Amino acid sequence: MADHELDMRGLLCPLPVMRTAKKMLTLTAGQTLRVLTTDPATMSDFDAYARGSGNVLLESKKLAEREFEFLLMKTKTEPKSKS
Repeated sequence: MADHELDMRGLLCPLPVMRTAKKMLTLTAGQTLRVLTTDPATMSDFDAYARGSGNVLLESKKLAEREFEFLLMKTKTEPKSKS
């Protein structure tokens, strides 16, 4: 069970990854995010996002013909901005 969930079904690249990246900024280290998509490109997009962001892609799987699920874990907390 994930701490948070995003339903990105029906959205095309780059929106699922962009919205996921934005949501990941709100999580604290160790929290998980489940993402549902229908765009086949997200299978490679989320792998690349995880490698580039330093977060962990715990799981990626095809649920149905055009439905995919990803489970990501936040690995670090973003530094607080100095105001």
